[in-house]
Amino acid sequence: MFHHISVLKRESIEGLNIRPDGIYVDCTLGGAGHSLEIAARLSERGRLIAFDQDETALRYAETRLSEYADRVRLVRSNFRYLQDRLHELGIERIDGVLYDLGVSSPQLDEAERGFSYQHEAELDMRMDLSGSLMAYEIVNEWPEDALARILDEYGEEKFASRIARRIVQARKSAPIRSTHELAELIKESIPAAARRTGPHPAKRSFQAIRIAVNDELGALEASLEQAVRLLNPGGRLCVISFHSLEDRIAKQFFAKFVERCTCPPDFPVCVCRKKAILRVITRKPIVAGEEELKANARARSAKLRIAEKINDF
Repeated sequence: MFHHISVLKRESIEGLNIRPDGIYVDCTLGGAGHSLEIAARLSERGRLIAFDQDETALRYAETRLSEYADRVRLVRSNFRYLQDRLHELGIERIDGVLYDLGVSSPQLDEAERGFSYQHEAELDMRMDLSGSLMAYEIVNEWPEDALARILDEYGEEKFASRIARRIVQARKSAPIRSTHELAELIKESIPAAARRTGPHPAKRSFQAIRIAVNDELGALEASLEQAVRLLNPGGRLCVISFHSLEDRIAKQFFAKFVERCTCPPDFPVCVCRKKAILRVITRKPIVAGEEELKANARARSAKLRIAEKINDF
């Protein structure tokens, strides 16, 4: 059973400011919680295009969204191809787009996917099971400096170099094949004093390897650029992130498109031709309230940022 609790659902749906006859995109279908709420607010003239790389999620969503089949189109694709996939459907402009980033609950909970250090599994971590790069290749074949770099940059792991060195030493004897084996190596690499507080010692490293396997940050940057160009003026862009790297990308991306005229104040007319493309709705990110946190602990790290397109390029 594909069961996933959508995070910040009310806040993100309100943030989209949905028009019944508009065209909306859910870039991260997952358990279809957000998509169901969007579809329910659309008239027969409205449309929802929902993206996911996971065939299991798409099959589940097809059933869950069956009541609104006349206004919903499911697309199996990475959202980095947002513009191409929409153009293939004859869609040139949209009125809102939602990103609910990170790994869905079923992917974490299904041991065979290899996302979690809490379950014994092969080192996979692919969101799209047709993808060629697996965690196994990164752990067993990437050079030590590359391993250290992704653990540092994507996992913000201060013991990145020690962990990378330990992995490379271990794989000389035999390949590292399982999540538990990798988690134990990571644990052994971290000083005992540092292991006594904070999250599981392997959490940051597993996050880093997962991001590298799926090129999550590169896909997000590429997709956001496409999304803002596709939006109609008045359309909304909502991004739910779960760690600081994603949130930083969203924040910096929004900032890039709120530039104002840079002409000296005494110029009678604007000559720089710079105009704001976006208006930021959320000066500070929206976070989950106590009620939601009681129902879903995974919402604790979630942050929602919202922007509205005010001008075309």
